[in-house]
Amino acid sequence: MKSKIFVIIFFGCAACVFAQVRSFNDIFPNISEEIRTAAFTEAGYLRSSQRSTGFVLTGAERNSGIDPQIVNIVLNRNPGYIVESISVIRGRPDTVSLLDVYNALRNIRGLRGRLYNSFTRNEAVPLFEEATRIVSERQTTAIPDPAPASALPRTETVFIRLKDANFGNTYYRGEMALVQNGLRYTLYNFRNMSYLFVPVIREEKFIVQLYFEPVQEGVLFYSIAGVDISDFFASKIDIDSAISKRLAVIASWASDGIISRNR
Repeated sequence: MKSKIFVIIFFGCAACVFAQVRSFNDIFPNISEEIRTAAFTEAGYLRSSQRSTGFVLTGAERNSGIDPQIVNIVLNRNPGYIVESISVIRGRPDTVSLLDVYNALRNIRGLRGRLYNSFTRNEAVPLFEEATRIVSERQTTAIPDPAPASALPRTETVFIRLKDANFGNTYYRGEMALVQNGLRYTLYNFRNMSYLFVPVIREEKFIVQLYFEPVQEGVLFYSIAGVDISDFFASKIDIDSAISKRLAVIASWASDGIISRNR
């Protein structure tokens, strides 16, 4: 009798845990088949929009299962340009956890050397020539990435220096938090981003929101990046392309890190 009760309780608990894992369609019930199909490709779904013509955001649509704060944190900064991306890192939901995601994001040095297609050079080149953690906003001494964690903190702040192919040394504050059913990772530039020593993007004017959630199909990766830049520099730089390339590199870094931990 006791063994039967144990079996009932065990499978009942297992069913409850599995029920908490949403599907892609639970989160995006009303999107077009075109967007859904693109999200499951290696490149994912990507769309840019501008303040001047109105932002078009799938994560902000009615009945979207994305926490509104993830989008609002970007919108509240009144960016001139936004790029939104949706992709699914394929895998079994019982083998991928938020701890896997967290440990993948701790490997900052893994961003180094990832390639993007440079239109001006007509070849694939590293977007970030160097990538490292630093002590703080004031102390930019490089420090090593920590060993994989065995437990997931509710919040954490890290500081990062990336030697960007276009902007030279760039500095970011990363803020991680557990929200809703997943993990949110927010990146802000805490120093100006400059081109040929001329500030192009002022501090705190570039923000990237990354949201990861284990779903029935694998891991949902939703990202939204916003930037505010003067009209003068916007006319000189393809802002949509610049943001999209950086999101693509970040996506490949996170995806590779998650997959490598579940082989």
